[in-house]
This record gives sequence, structure tokens and C-alpha cells, in this order.
Amino acid sequence: MENPKTFISYSWSGPTHEQWVLELATELRESGVDVVLDKWDLKEGHDSVLFMEKMVNDPEIKKVIIVSDKEYALKADGRAGGVGTETQIISKEMYDKQEQDKFVAVVVEKDQSGKPYLPTYYKSRVYIDFSEPGDFSESFDTLLRWIYNKPFYLKPELGKRPVYLNESEGITLSSSSVFRRAVAAVKDNKPFSSGAIEEYLSTFAVNLERFRIIHNEGEYDDTVIENIEKTIPHRNEAIALFVAIAQYAPEEENIAKLHRFFESLIPYLDNPLDISSFYEWDFDNFRFFIHELFIYAVSVLIKYERFEQANYLLQNQYYVSSTHLYHGQSAMCGHGVFVRSTTSLDNRNRRLNLRRLCLRADLIESRSKSSGIDFRYILQGDFVLYLRSELDKIDAYNKWFPITLVYVSRVPQAFEVFARSISKRYFNRVKCLLNVEKPDDLRELLESYETNPELLPRWEFNRINPAKLLGYEQLATIV
Repeated sequence: MENPKTFISYSWSGPTHEQWVLELATELRESGVDVVLDKWDLKEGHDSVLFMEKMVNDPEIKKVIIVSDKEYALKADGRAGGVGTETQIISKEMYDKQEQDKFVAVVVEKDQSGKPYLPTYYKSRVYIDFSEPGDFSESFDTLLRWIYNKPFYLKPELGKRPVYLNESEGITLSSSSVFRRAVAAVKDNKPFSSGAIEEYLSTFAVNLERFRIIHNEGEYDDTVIENIEKTIPHRNEAIALFVAIAQYAPEEENIAKLHRFFESLIPYLDNPLDISSFYEWDFDNFRFFIHELFIYAVSVLIKYERFEQANYLLQNQYYVSSTHLYHGQSAMCGHGVFVRSTTSLDNRNRRLNLRRLCLRADLIESRSKSSGIDFRYILQGDFVLYLRSELDKIDAYNKWFPITLVYVSRVPQAFEVFARSISKRYFNRVKCLLNVEKPDDLRELLESYETNPELLPRWEFNRINPAKLLGYEQLATIV
């Protein structure tokens, strides 16, 4: 529809109104619409009724604009004059045809109560309001979009039924309603937003028990993978809340709730009290999911430059009950508590001869495509988590291993947050993430890596280069 042909029906209510219609038609033509108007196309000697019927009989006319004022509505209902004749033609066409997008009323006048003057046959239909002169541009745009079939709001393509809704995969945390309430409250700055956040996080933590693997048939790693995949919609809900908090409500009270939320997930990483016989890999689905979720929380806060808030999750330790402590482990642990081995995934790599350097990292990378967060932010967050545990000299039980950095080749230079830290001002904001005061505080650790490269995380012959990922030589070098 390059130059859509459009007929305009109106009443000769007076010179002012006729001039308004003429100007509307002119603007439409200047916008590529081939307007059929009596003042241009109805000549002496032409049959006026045949001209009016043209709007229905001419296959090239796809759209008809009804300019409705008080005079038009009265003549249409009274079947008076040319408007009355056009009304008989239009109303019959509208009632006979199922298509409802050929005719539209343009309302230019309303009564004292604000009701539009419209012909009776049209009153149940949607119209375009031109009654306020100050809104002409917006109304004209609406009319153009209608003529060109280019609505402002496009219906999204119909997607596939979510996997987690299938009867065979129907695990749910029953958190959708409280999630929507929490996000809406945060974005609208409602006084109850903090309570709504806590309600969602509590519902999430308690109902995560539904994902526990109890009975298994076939290869155990297949069951773990299937279970992990079912968590995607719930993970995406949590990520959306992390983003909302980072953008709209980064107050310490809300970050403290995130801290306690992750603390409440720690018992899922090991054997619960009511299970007497178990294998270590029975909890691999939880270990994968909670670890992934923690990386996202920190990565989102860093992405949105909430550095102090991310630091809150790094500097404040997490309580681990005696039931879940390793021998000699302290009850208060650093963030490395969320990195636990996943034996079943390692076995899967060997059993299927996948020859992957880290299947767990592969899963995090592939799942990131549906998260709304670019994977580079996950890599950045994972690196910060690793470096912070190194700088804080965390004990062996709580060392953070940067699993996703097997993909570090995707980062040819410094991570964004450190590249920006070439500015002294920016570095002063970021330094809390590493718990340092100046770039030189990093020197001892980086030199230890040069002396003992075996200390660095490694995948076969591949190691990370912390100095490069930090952009160390450039940190805080300009104002």
C-alpha cells in the first residue's frame, strides 16, 4: 500500500468546517494518501450518487474517512441530503461486510457533556478524536497509521507454550503473582515495596524445595539436566526483580533482603535433616541453580553501577548452620560458599564423551540467552567475585572459582567496569568491589600470579590474565 486511496465523507456544515476538511485532505495527500474528495473529484455534469457509491464499488478505495460533526450526525440519522445518501451506502456496507477496518469516524465536535457527535450506526465503534485542536498532530498520526495499516502497538508473534507448563514438567514455585506485585511496587515506588520484595524472596526460597530430586530412573545426570532446565522461568523472574531493585530501589534495606535470601538458600546445597541416605550429587541441581543465581545478582548490580550494593553481598558473610558445615569450617562464610562441585555434570561430560572444558560453564552460557542479561556481564561479575575472594584471602573452604571464565577469550581487553576505571573518579566508585583504596593495592596479588602462575584458574593449558582483565596499568590514570 504505497499510496492508499481514501474517500472522505463529510457535511457541508459551513465554510470553516469545509476549509478544515480541505486542509486535512491536503495534509493526507502530502503524506502519500491518494484522497478522493468531492471538491477535487466531483465535477459539473457528474452523477453525485454514483460518485458517492464509488467509495464502495471502487476496488482501489480501501479506506473511508467519516468526518463527523453535529451537522453530519443529524443529517445521517435523518437521512437528509448528500450525507443521508452516503449514510445509506456506508451503513449497508458496514453491516453487510465482516471487515471492520474500511471505515473510521473522525470526530471534530462534541456536545456539552463531552460526548462525540456520531451517526447512530457508528456509535458502538472506535473513532479518532480530532475535537481538540492542540492534539491535531497526535490524532493525525493515528489516522495515518490506520490508513497505512501501521498501528502504533503491534501484536507480538505467538510463541511456544512454556516448557514448564507441560504436565510432565509442571514444577512451579507459585511465585508469579507475588513477583508481579513486587516488581510493580518497586517500579511505582509504593510504600509497601520492601515488604513485597521480602514476600517474593521468601516464597521463592521456601518453594524451591519442590525442585528436589528424590526418585530417579535412568542416568542421573539426565535427570539433573532436565531439572535445571525447568528452573529457567523462575530464574528469569528473580533476575527481573534484581534489575528492578538495581534501577529503582537500591536502598540498603533491599540489598540486605537479597543477602538474607541467598543465605536462606544455603541449606539446599547439602543434605537436609530428614534424608538419611544420599549421594553428594543428589543436590547438584540446587548447587548449579543457586550458584548461577548469585552470579546474576552481583552481575546485575555491577551492570547498573550499583557498586556499593554489590559490595554489600561480597563483604557481608553468610551464616551456615552446623548441619551444613564441613569439618573445621566457620559458621560465617564468604560468598565462595555458593560454589560447590557438581559431580553429575562432570560425570556427564565423561559419560557422553563431550570433551567440554567445563560443561557447567556451557550451561550457564547457553541459558544466558533467555535471561535478558548479556553474557559479558556474567563474565565480568564472575571475575569480580573471584578477584575479591583472592584479595580478601578467603579460606580454602570459601574460595570462589570463576567457572564461566573458561570463556574469557571473548574478553580481549579489560572488562568494561575496569576499562571505565581509567578515570580516577570512576575508579573511586568501583574500588569498593575489590576492597582496595588505590590501584597499587593490587600489585602484590598480581605479582604473585607472575611468580606462581599455577595459582591462577586453569582449563587444560588456558589461564586467565587478571592484570589484563583489570586493565591494571591504566587504572585511575586520568582525571
